[in-house]
Amino acid sequence: METKGLDHWVDIFIVALYFITVLCVGLLSLRCGNRGNVKGYFLAGRTMIWLPVGASLFSSNIGSEHFIGHAGAGAASGIALILFEWFPAFLILLLGWVFLPVYISAGVYTLPEYLGKRHGGGRIRIYLSCFALVLYIISKLAVSIFSGALFIQLAFQWNMYLSIALLLVVTALYTILGGLAAVMYTDTFQTSVMLIGAVVVSALSFNKIGGYKALETKYQHSVTQFMDMNETCGFPREDSFHVFRDPVNGDYPWPGLMLQSSLGCLWYWCCDQVIVQRALAAKSYIHAKGGAILAGLLKMLPLFLMIFPGMISRILYTDEVACVDPDLCQKYCDNPVGCSNIAYPKLVLELLPVGARGLLTAVMLSAIMSSLTSIFNSASTVFTMDLWRKIRASPSERELLIVGRIFVLIMCVLSVLWVPLVRSSQGGKLFIYMTSIEAYLGSPIGILFLMSIFWKRTTESAAFWGLIVAHVCGVTRLVLEFVYPTPLCGEEETRPTILYKLHYMYFSQLNLLLTAIVMVAISLFTRARSDEELSGVTWWSRFDDLKKADDISDVALKGINMEKTRTFTTFKNM
Repeated sequence: METKGLDHWVDIFIVALYFITVLCVGLLSLRCGNRGNVKGYFLAGRTMIWLPVGASLFSSNIGSEHFIGHAGAGAASGIALILFEWFPAFLILLLGWVFLPVYISAGVYTLPEYLGKRHGGGRIRIYLSCFALVLYIISKLAVSIFSGALFIQLAFQWNMYLSIALLLVVTALYTILGGLAAVMYTDTFQTSVMLIGAVVVSALSFNKIGGYKALETKYQHSVTQFMDMNETCGFPREDSFHVFRDPVNGDYPWPGLMLQSSLGCLWYWCCDQVIVQRALAAKSYIHAKGGAILAGLLKMLPLFLMIFPGMISRILYTDEVACVDPDLCQKYCDNPVGCSNIAYPKLVLELLPVGARGLLTAVMLSAIMSSLTSIFNSASTVFTMDLWRKIRASPSERELLIVGRIFVLIMCVLSVLWVPLVRSSQGGKLFIYMTSIEAYLGSPIGILFLMSIFWKRTTESAAFWGLIVAHVCGVTRLVLEFVYPTPLCGEEETRPTILYKLHYMYFSQLNLLLTAIVMVAISLFTRARSDEELSGVTWWSRFDDLKKADDISDVALKGINMEKTRTFTTFKNM
């Protein structure tokens, strides 16, 4: 059955009204945050209160890829991946209480800039800047663009790349013009729309099937009629409602899942520019912590707003969402490796009445644009502040602002080129693609920051070569997965043993252990920086500037502004 799109004028009017409203909010925010200078454009003038900080932290993470990916993961295998939402709630608090004080004491705009100050030299800063931009393209921008375009394609029956063009035009417009202030104010508006709309979908879908007990029963019987009953790959898992699954044979073995969703996600929540930049924009430490608490509370919701609706979608539209035949999958969702990614859009477009469908389409657009704008702004910040200033020794503020805006356009083009690989990777399961890419390439960065902040003995050579070794291992595994894709249902397993015997979450943890061992070993045989060189850039030295100053006047003479002094004083009194 072909998914019906938005064909009623009321739905189309609501979507158009939403687009206009978001553009108005973004353009009105141009008056805020002093976007005419670098601090105003990239850090919103550090004037944000806790509400937009928390809303932006949440919406920067929960984008269309989560509505598409979480619902698809729920439809395909159940609730286990919810730990990727629940454990990070505590990591957000760790950012506010532990990591943020060090970043502010170091006085940095970007996370690569912090490593440059912490370790000295330029290679670790340049390497991490280049790597972060590549990671943004393959694990963030391309995924957000693909998932958003998938929904628009289903809703309006448009070509995939025409849908992508519409997304990029709107989001790039107010990101380029307004900077971080525009992004965070529109994020606040879009978060409220997202939550209201998602609650409506969840309530209607539970009502449709008869409640949670009915979900447990009916999900286990949601098997497409177009499959060979001798096969098992098209059936729901018996442990679909279990979070802690078999540690050896489970699709998400519980030891690996717990470690990857906590230690493995440390880099994303505490050491990634997209997230940290929102906290750095807070007007005070209190507002930064308040925003972290709000975001942590909101992270409790995806099980009810995304995963359960995805499972219900499989029940209601089993043949399409749970299809296993490549030809039928191609027909239903234009993707022969599987259609679980259409679970949430299918639910919205089929279940809801006229008007509500338009509203929920607006919800998805909220998620899409909030993710894209956040990544665009953060990526342009990293390129401008960490790389362009290496190319140009003394650029003017006007030049930096122009370069940051042009780089947004470049990121758009590069991300679109990666979209075809996103469509086919990991058997068409979007959330598995995201988490595996980040496990292979992003997780070692968390170990690097953890050791840099808390172990003074960590050296620049250890940081650089530890990260190089980890990324060589991660890229090797990633290339193997692209060369040897997951076999389709019923096909013979022909991949190298390491791909299907060693789960990607276990591989990630072994890679983290290797990173730590390499860094410790090299640090013990290379010269550590002195206490003077480490002033203000570790947990143990974050108050050094205040200790050296007799009063605020002396602090000011040392180049530390009043805002920073008040923040430090707040840290000491908390």
